[in-house]
Amino acid sequence: MARRARQLWVIAALALLAVAAPARAEKLIVSVSNARVTVTPNYAGGELVLFGSVERDSPAPVEQMAYDLVVTVIGPRADMVTRRKERRFGIWINTDSRQFLMVPSYLAVFSNRPLEAIAPPEVRRRQQLGIRHTLLTQRIGTDYADVVADDQFRTAFVRLREERKLYEEDPAAVKFLTPTLFRTGIPLPAEVPIGSYEVQIKLFGQGELLTQTETSFEIAKVGFEQFVATAARQHGILYGLITALMALATGWMASIVFRRD
Repeated sequence: MARRARQLWVIAALALLAVAAPARAEKLIVSVSNARVTVTPNYAGGELVLFGSVERDSPAPVEQMAYDLVVTVIGPRADMVTRRKERRFGIWINTDSRQFLMVPSYLAVFSNRPLEAIAPPEVRRRQQLGIRHTLLTQRIGTDYADVVADDQFRTAFVRLREERKLYEEDPAAVKFLTPTLFRTGIPLPAEVPIGSYEVQIKLFGQGELLTQTETSFEIAKVGFEQFVATAARQHGILYGLITALMALATGWMASIVFRRD
């Protein structure tokens, strides 16, 4: 009797799990058009293409769920400073500053429609959807925090990056070619930072996160600039000595050329 009761309990538990489990699960398959972009001294900008598809574990139902997609591109992280200038005695001087710690040097958020229409506020905050909800840690005295999105220094920092095309948000950049195939362009400005880029792709349905995946690409220098950068990084002392000698030699040659007899 006890054994039969245990069997019935197991069957009931499995039935509950079957009811609670989703009827189907989505999977994202993505790729970028070029995993390594080389930058030369005369580089004027370009664009990568991210394309992919949504795959399901089971055939699509009669009434297919409408998908939403948010693509976030995050460039190399670095410490940056935003300064406040004021006009005093007829000249502009720095009166205050704020240091941003390990923030993205490049940040782009692309979606197929406005983020407000894709997910509710709590989901956008939790998933850091959009520049407004992206964590930008600041040093405030001895404290470290990400203040409200309307903070003057944060607003100025984002505005300056947007003016240089290094921060961007486009609610219509992602295009669904079919209900499951999509693409978007990733613009790369002329002064694109060098380093590794992380691409986060998040799939939403009815305001909830269904699945997500990541990919990456690299921006690399080539030519003489890359040689100098590599030498400075790998042989710092030797690079410094050569630079000092070149400066001395240049000064000595200038003194000879412009010497008055």
